[in-house]
Amino acid sequence: MEIFLRLIVIFVKAFAWIISPLLDTFVYPPKSKRTLIPPVKNRLLILSVQELRNRLRSRQLTSVELVRTYIERIEAVNEHLNALVESRFTAALEEANETDDLIASCQSASDVEKLFEERPLLGLPVTIKESCALEGMTFAVGSLFRKNIKAKADGETVKRLKTAGAIPLLVSATPEYCFSIETDTLLNGRCLNPYDFERTPGGSSGGEGALNGAGASLFGIGSDIGGSIRIPSLYCGIFGHKPSGGVVSVKGHFPNSKDPNFEHYLVEGPMTRFAGDLSELLQIMAGKENSAKLRLNEPFQLNQIKVQYALGFEGINGWMHTSVDKDIKEAICRATTHLKTLGLEVKKASLPNLQNSVEMSLSGIAAQDLMDYLLMDGEAEGSNKVLKILWEMLKSFAGHSRYTTNALIFELMRRSGAFMSQSKMNLYIKESRGLIGEFSNLLGENGVLLFPTLNLPAPRHKWSVISLWGVGYTLLFNVLGLPVTHVPMGLNDRGLPIGISVIARPNQDRLCLRVAVELERAFGGWTPPVPHDLDD
Repeated sequence: MEIFLRLIVIFVKAFAWIISPLLDTFVYPPKSKRTLIPPVKNRLLILSVQELRNRLRSRQLTSVELVRTYIERIEAVNEHLNALVESRFTAALEEANETDDLIASCQSASDVEKLFEERPLLGLPVTIKESCALEGMTFAVGSLFRKNIKAKADGETVKRLKTAGAIPLLVSATPEYCFSIETDTLLNGRCLNPYDFERTPGGSSGGEGALNGAGASLFGIGSDIGGSIRIPSLYCGIFGHKPSGGVVSVKGHFPNSKDPNFEHYLVEGPMTRFAGDLSELLQIMAGKENSAKLRLNEPFQLNQIKVQYALGFEGINGWMHTSVDKDIKEAICRATTHLKTLGLEVKKASLPNLQNSVEMSLSGIAAQDLMDYLLMDGEAEGSNKVLKILWEMLKSFAGHSRYTTNALIFELMRRSGAFMSQSKMNLYIKESRGLIGEFSNLLGENGVLLFPTLNLPAPRHKWSVISLWGVGYTLLFNVLGLPVTHVPMGLNDRGLPIGISVIARPNQDRLCLRVAVELERAFGGWTPPVPHDLDD
């Protein structure tokens, strides 16, 4: 355990304990209405991929009608959210029209069935996180220095979705270089949470979280190196799946790394309001060879799954972390109680030794010296790198830097080796590798762990630095390469989404996804920011 690093964590915990009541009482007093998101009116917006495909296949619905419906919803909510970076609505409608012509050209019902077997997402709209490379679209990833860069080709996962027939509508907002849990950049401005405009939708897949949470995306593609799918999913009340390390290609993603082991840490995965769609979307994103490893189509019974749970980190390590919100703890308890009533074996987990969880998590990322840096080497040579970052941070606090503060904090952690010596980092990396085996033994072939996705619901803008030091809850599982599904579990008394994580051993993603489907059935899944006002 690193004393200096832990002193930072303790300071943040103490600061949060003091400042949070003051913010709630004096700075941000309760308001009668915190969101102006218009209600969902069109019934198409509350149908899953599977339901919409059935309508397209039976010719009860056209792709043009569906795409236009989502475009209208995006335009209605984005003026409030600022989640869209660049759209391709005209091109999307043209592609939808071509899709309708293709379906109409089928001579028989069997021809239509074959078409949808080959292209299971045919005619369905998708939104793409900007960092995931959509050809011809902006690829700045929130950076002023990249503002004129366009993606020269589709990223591998985007290509697979398009090959399956999906129609991209836009690229969505990210923090600078994806280096933050708040989507607020000097290039594109601040993205807002659909449940409370005074709060962040998270990061780095913040635009995707906001659009999905507002009912403006059928599904989206996000990326995750330290919680960037799961945190926005928590903050915006949707499902998000971080796949097992290495099963979904990140080719074409920015930032990236030349390290062949990098795909163990960075993953791309689906974000959606519908748990039942996750398995199929993951299968398409992973591709035939890798999805075979996941056995997503192999049948198994829910009651075969053994459930363990933990309400957070324990012992001294738990005390040093910011405490887990009581509503999140209660959500875990509600989930375990329900699963127990279905006959599943449920018990409190005896977790492996996680005393050094923060050190292991940060070492894994700090060691990625082949990953793109925020400050180019020419801007910060040799021993001046850390000093240059500190200077930029001071400028950022004063509003004079061309970089964002949270991204600079992330950069500082990497450039400084997370305030650890190289020898200590190597020891913690070795320890984390051993932990993979311990978690695999703990969970086995049919076990899942219910765990807090993060310690708190969505924080207010500019106060996300408090939650930033809670990313040990998410980052640890990137370092370990474990699959994790975030499951929404309703809203708290402030109207903010809460939820939990379902975790399994590597390549057992299907267990997480199956539990997510059951919890959606039992507890309702996505709760819209405002009640629907559906047309008759």
